[in-house]
Amino acid sequence: MKIAKILNNNVAIVLGEQGQEQVVMGRGLAFQKRVGDPLDAQLIEKVFALQNHALTSRLSELLSEIPIEVITTTELIIARARQQLGSTLHESLSIALCDHCNFAIERHRQNLPIRNVLIWEIKTLYPNEYALGLEALAIIEKRLGERLPEDEAGFIAMHLVNAQLDNDMSDVAHITRFMQDILQIVKYRLQLDYRVESLSYNRFVNHLKFFAQRMLGKRGVCSEDESLHDVVRDKYPESYQCTIKVDQHIQQKYQYALSNEERMFLTIHIERVRKETRALQIGDDEA
Repeated sequence: MKIAKILNNNVAIVLGEQGQEQVVMGRGLAFQKRVGDPLDAQLIEKVFALQNHALTSRLSELLSEIPIEVITTTELIIARARQQLGSTLHESLSIALCDHCNFAIERHRQNLPIRNVLIWEIKTLYPNEYALGLEALAIIEKRLGERLPEDEAGFIAMHLVNAQLDNDMSDVAHITRFMQDILQIVKYRLQLDYRVESLSYNRFVNHLKFFAQRMLGKRGVCSEDESLHDVVRDKYPESYQCTIKVDQHIQQKYQYALSNEERMFLTIHIERVRKETRALQIGDDEA
């Protein structure tokens, strides 16, 4: 593995076997080296083999400016997230989260915190990602000696959500607001007290998350088969009327009309959460 470009003493760009650029990182691996020199494989701590050339260029620029301790800490957080979330995280997460954590640490040292106005929604809608955000703060404190405020756990959670959806952060904020609006409409229309630990609630939230992503991307779902929609409409009239209210809200605020298939799926999820929540409420009353 030979050096194609030196970014600093700890980071270099090399060419892989297929001629693709790879960014390698390790403490002192490029110290007193020149372009064309071989690298000591034992010094390599991390290899970034990104598929997108633009991402590789951005990562190279970022890693040349950020302390290696911050980079390795961020990669530890990402590895923990991949393990616990059980989903594919977009490769751009290494860039976005590393940049965010470094900037957050700099702001903390200058006593310039930023308030996360979506912290309550993030806790409610993305509990797994938020728990990872809190874990990330503990990792940062242990490895870097900086105890960042809880708001940063929310920002880290949003980056993890973004990496799963492959949207930009502004879209993630829109998706979060959208989901909260729909949850509130259903809650007050059907007078529900959500049980956030229930399976039906978590399925409902996941459905809203991916529906919102499709809606913002103008990728609707449409089917020529109307029969199942009619069956669901007639079988669950209370939940279907709630879906109509949601549809009206979405049309007014987002200029997007639900297809019959989208109404059908939304009604099914609303009915599940309605039935399970009511059953739990009855059980509490009898207890």
